[in-house]
Amino acid sequence: MNPEFWSLIGEKAALAGIMIGFALVVAMYSTWAERKVAAYIQDRRGPDRAGWGGLLQPLADGGKLFFKEEITPRHAEKFLFILGPTLAMILACMTGAVIPWSTGFEWGDRIIVPQIADINVGFLYILGVLSLGVYGIMLGSWASNNKWSLMGGLRAASQIISYELPMGIALITILMISGTLKLGGIVEQQMDGYWNIILQPIGFIIFLVCAFAETNRTPFDLPEAENELIGGYHSEYSSMKLGFFLFAEYINIFISSVIIATIYFGGYDIPFVNDAKLTESIGMNWMAVLHFLSLFIKACFFIFVFMWVRWTIPRFRYDQLMDLGWKKLLPLALANMLITGLVILWFNN
Repeated sequence: MNPEFWSLIGEKAALAGIMIGFALVVAMYSTWAERKVAAYIQDRRGPDRAGWGGLLQPLADGGKLFFKEEITPRHAEKFLFILGPTLAMILACMTGAVIPWSTGFEWGDRIIVPQIADINVGFLYILGVLSLGVYGIMLGSWASNNKWSLMGGLRAASQIISYELPMGIALITILMISGTLKLGGIVEQQMDGYWNIILQPIGFIIFLVCAFAETNRTPFDLPEAENELIGGYHSEYSSMKLGFFLFAEYINIFISSVIIATIYFGGYDIPFVNDAKLTESIGMNWMAVLHFLSLFIKACFFIFVFMWVRWTIPRFRYDQLMDLGWKKLLPLALANMLITGLVILWFNN
């Protein structure tokens, strides 16, 4: 076969490995950051024993989960019981494949763009993988043969269906403005003009609220409401199978934060900086590093927002959750799409 083909395969495999490893490390230390944020909000100290400032606490927690006893309920569907958390973990990592993490950098005689798949249907890929994410929860909850777990899985399914509709409509308005489904094209369009947060503030609010619901975070964590469902969909899980479910949640938070930054806040764009002149002075590779840091800082801010909201707003009742999705966000998203279309038509004519 053509050597260029194998070189491209090796490049994409390396990018995928780096992206997954980086997402795992960020998710691991998001658990530490969340406990620190919660401690600050509640006037506590948080983890401070394992390592300086508690930085080794995620390793201690991971070791504890790893060495816990693996328990599979006697009447559980064993294959699906294992497949549920595995699927949740794999799908959480897959979403980041279409994200442009930075501009290209030189590696030998090649220019490598840190984006695993620059496909024409990046939006649709994200929505498709997000919609598949609920299958891990549903399989795990049904296979547990526990009515409380099953109720958690049913809640997760109905919640994700309810909030995918306004999220998809909010993304349609971005497509109407940018004219492309490619995330790289959306970032370039924002670098040449205005960030989409300026053009679509209502769409951003809708997308952000739906991202909270899609990641099952407070105040939308009804699938694992411990005061109603013991532990929700993962009540019967222990050791690393439980760890996969918990880890997948934090990976989803990180990837969702990166997607929000990419779609609405210019992605890797550095505000108030002439990228072409800066690239001439510091070189392509250092510019790629700065672009990546810009995207990562924006993502870290939204990770903090996820944590801030969790420890500030109480959990909704289930009827309030459905009411917000179907009676508030969906009509608002439709009205926003209609107004956006009318404004575009007005300016074009």
